[in-house]
Amino acid sequence: MSALFNIILPVFLLIGAGYACTRSGFIKLSAVEGALTFAQNVALPCLLFRAISTFDLGAEFHLPLLASFYIAAIACFGLGIAGARLLGRAPEDSVIIGFCCLFSNSMMLGVPITERAFGTDALAGNFAIIAIHSPVCYTLGIVAMEVTRAGGSGLDAWPLARRILKQIFTNPLVIALILGFVVNLSGLSVPLPLGDALDMLGRAALPTALFAVGGVLVQYKLEGDWRLIGMICLIALAVHPALTWLMGKGFGLDDAGFRSAVLTAATAPGVNTYVFANLYGVGKRSAASSLLIATGVCLFTIWFWLAVIP
Repeated sequence: MSALFNIILPVFLLIGAGYACTRSGFIKLSAVEGALTFAQNVALPCLLFRAISTFDLGAEFHLPLLASFYIAAIACFGLGIAGARLLGRAPEDSVIIGFCCLFSNSMMLGVPITERAFGTDALAGNFAIIAIHSPVCYTLGIVAMEVTRAGGSGLDAWPLARRILKQIFTNPLVIALILGFVVNLSGLSVPLPLGDALDMLGRAALPTALFAVGGVLVQYKLEGDWRLIGMICLIALAVHPALTWLMGKGFGLDDAGFRSAVLTAATAPGVNTYVFANLYGVGKRSAASSLLIATGVCLFTIWFWLAVIP
């Protein structure tokens, strides 16, 4: 019970506060959308840049950690697509469903929950996962969608490659990660005043993002195929962390890496799932509803995973 109140509940109270303030009209939706844009495009990139630029890359970016998380994530992507097809959804819709099962809210939920549970020093594994999260997930999702759309007519590789690269390398988080790697590997030092300013922005990132996520959830409606929504919640909140658990044990992950991998896998689908659905104009109702419901349900499923991890 103490884990629920001391670790998980404050995170969801911030989300709930954003939702309540926006739903009541106390804060306009446009204001929380602006706050989310600030968090995603400015504050979170600053946090990631500072984390990556000071990483011990050889110690943190090790294959067992990344393999444990991403093998499980890719398996859930396939399960989501297969399940959607079995439930009668069109191929393009099925890719969106698969993407909802693939893309965890690694930054806005995984980081604050891990930090509150195990401290700031426990976040190295989280940031290692986040460093390749968008590139891996968007590449997989875009390739799957473009191949599905091409059908039997063949696929033009160069336009596909350009589309993937544009989606990945115009993402502020990816740009921040690249710059962080450049600083880390080159041995450059960030001037103290600039570093302090980046740290100040980074400290604002998580509370702002959590509050804003709660606010933007107001615009999503609970509609769509409830069988699909239930399947997404089951795969994202139970199957993904369970598979990550098995992989982590099999690969012999240390406790710190194991915690980061399982807790990140146990988070609800991220806002990017709706962004991806909106990009292709299909599966938006299921993506929005599963985002809303899974975010609430993971309050309780995260409690379970916190209780059983070492």
